[in-house]
Amino acid sequence: MADTATHDILLARWSELLRRCQEVASPPDPAPYGENLLARWAEPQRRYHTTDHLVAVLDHVEELAHHCADPDAVRLAAWFHDAVYRPDRAENEERSARIAERALPEAGVTAARTAEVARLVRLTVTHDPEPGDADGEVLCDADLAVLAGPPQAYAAYAAAVRQEYGFVPHDAFRDGRTAVLRHLLGLPRLFRTDTAHDRWERTARHNMTTELELLSTT
Repeated sequence: MADTATHDILLARWSELLRRCQEVASPPDPAPYGENLLARWAEPQRRYHTTDHLVAVLDHVEELAHHCADPDAVRLAAWFHDAVYRPDRAENEERSARIAERALPEAGVTAARTAEVARLVRLTVTHDPEPGDADGEVLCDADLAVLAGPPQAYAAYAAAVRQEYGFVPHDAFRDGRTAVLRHLLGLPRLFRTDTAHDRWERTARHNMTTELELLSTT
């Protein structure tokens, strides 16, 4: 669960963002929508997909925002992309997108921007946007930036993911995690924006290759 200071900072960031995106005459208060999202991000089953991850993704979006066609749509998508996170379910991204589709029009966001946010959230299933999809590239790059952390940070990330899947037997987790890593390593470019590719590609591939080698020996 986020501490009070982090919660308040995030709520202020959310409220500022939503106010910019509200395009109705008498928009509702952004705070209840932000509180709902923050409660979701603080659910007890989360170990990696927490408010710390939300902060990291939002900050990485800011680093890459100059690549975006609609930076605020990407920011909204960052807030919603793991709004639903149940490690024992396969439809988290779809359910997260549907929450955005319900909440954003009610909050005063246009249908077009809502549709873009939901599309972006669904892209995080594969992290494989089409060429030229600038907003999709930024969100996916921001979400995957954790892969390029220093060795100790990457090890902590991998351990937190394992904790989230603590109910999965070792062999099944190893096989599933191996498949995820191989999928990502098989992408021609892990990071699609030039900025992220230059900063993070080599380190991320090294980290994932090292994790694959460790998984193969356990």
